[in-house]
Amino acid sequence: MRDRHHAGSTGDSTARIRQDYDAYAARYDRETSVYERTMLGDGRGWACSQARGDVLEVAIGTGRNLPFYPRSARLSGIELSPAMLARARARAGDLGRDVQLVEGDAQALPFRDAAFDTVVCTLGLSSIPDDRAAVVEMHRVLRRGGHVVLLGHVASPYRPLRTWQRLLERFPAVVGVRRPADRQTRQVVPLLDAAGFTVLYRRRTRGGIVERVTAAK
Repeated sequence: MRDRHHAGSTGDSTARIRQDYDAYAARYDRETSVYERTMLGDGRGWACSQARGDVLEVAIGTGRNLPFYPRSARLSGIELSPAMLARARARAGDLGRDVQLVEGDAQALPFRDAAFDTVVCTLGLSSIPDDRAAVVEMHRVLRRGGHVVLLGHVASPYRPLRTWQRLLERFPAVVGVRRPADRQTRQVVPLLDAAGFTVLYRRRTRGGIVERVTAAK
């Protein structure tokens, strides 16, 4: 069990992230499209192509992944920010896509145990205050044999790039990035191992900054 101080700190951070993304929602699509072109490539398509059966997208944001999911997937999405979620709902309507969209916290998913066959998270774990708790929750809501699919940025193995990433973390305004807190130097695979997942696939690109991972429960 987490101590009270840690739980309180996480709660404060979560509330701040919600406020920041509510304010950022109107700019998110425009600014993220630049990052996608230069860093992600076909990453969203790759991640969504892995989805099977009952699918949960954690931190669905404005729904940028929605066009890429197989039509056979039964989709649910959770998002902390109401403003981001409203844009996801509008995008789903434009696409004619039936999606259960829920406002909620990835650190305490409001779903029963073993509810999903696939959990997808793209560019989400880096902004969740307690990424360990989020990965544990992903494991909990997956059925036995289910898969988690992750796409995001992690700490580069190369020191000059890690230095730049730390600069982005500590002084975003100085380097011209005005957006909510984004932890550039986190590592995902150790969290998956600790939660009981078996990593099946791992690939890093762009100097080791962008990582694709699939893991099974």
